[in-house]
Amino acid sequence: MVTDNNSTAHAAYDSKIEGNVIVTRVDAAMNWMRKNSMWPMPMGLACCAIEMMASACSRFDLSRFGMEVMRFSPRQADVMIVSGTVTYKMALAVKRVWDQMPEPKWCIAMGACASSGGMYRSYAVLQGIDQLIPVDVYISGCPPRPEALIAGLMKLQDEVDKTPAVANQKKEFFEELSS
Repeated sequence: MVTDNNSTAHAAYDSKIEGNVIVTRVDAAMNWMRKNSMWPMPMGLACCAIEMMASACSRFDLSRFGMEVMRFSPRQADVMIVSGTVTYKMALAVKRVWDQMPEPKWCIAMGACASSGGMYRSYAVLQGIDQLIPVDVYISGCPPRPEALIAGLMKLQDEVDKTPAVANQKKEFFEELSS
């Protein structure tokens, strides 16, 4: 502090640290990290899986958005992309993989079959993965183009950016303590 003759206090300004200070909220920093480093867990069950694989190729370049690391281990992934027809026989495996993923986790239903059962109205096909696990983003099409998957992932990034990260963790922590 520097005081002048009138005894008013002025803060000293240090020009050496100008531009080296970042001020943010913990929520904003955590959401920025989560949004820009999502690791997908691909659940390619039918023809939509080909389009999902194409989205990681150099032509569409999913790595621009920090999502090029497709993880085939549920414990290392945080967004599940369910692409294709989900049969009842496969539904339990999808649910088991979903349960093994750590929190926070998100789900994308890619294609008409994953979203609503598609053209298969039979006793063997689950009529939408949302009957089994919560879905955050639906991508329409049969099969949807890789550009549609990238747009859906960008929409999911926007949703993640808007959620309060620390408040949800505190709430979940206290719920675990009380149970």
